[in-house]
Amino acid sequence: MAANNKRTLYVGGLEEHVTAPILQAAFLPFGDVVDVQVPVEQLSQKHRGFGFVEFEHAEDAQDALDNMNNAELYGRVLKVNIAKPLAIKDGANKSVWSEADRWYKERLKEDGYEVDDAIEDDAFAQAAEKGPATDSDLKPQPSLP
Repeated sequence: MAANNKRTLYVGGLEEHVTAPILQAAFLPFGDVVDVQVPVEQLSQKHRGFGFVEFEHAEDAQDALDNMNNAELYGRVLKVNIAKPLAIKDGANKSVWSEADRWYKERLKEDGYEVDDAIEDDAFAQAAEKGPATDSDLKPQPSLP
């Protein structure tokens, strides 16, 4: 979906049989609909009970919001709001293990151990200085009998 500019509506409370074409038809009387999305869960392939309707003009979106919020569709009361832009969560681009050292040091402190916060993990520091591993870095493993 394009940038919101208050043209995209969040539509919650969708009944399970409501599809994107049905949602589009319900909102079409308020103006030109540019896009309709009804996200589905990967495993069940059923929608998650909400969707997004993007209008060409912000005024049309406002008219739809005024008329469709708390309206009924397929026996369910709709909750319609201006959609909020997708926010990237703080740390969403970090690897899972990026905070592991900090977390481990905090647990050691909680358990009463003295931890020097200035000391960086030597193995990681050396690896960062050296660069990517090569075949010559690998040590041969002893063979098992």
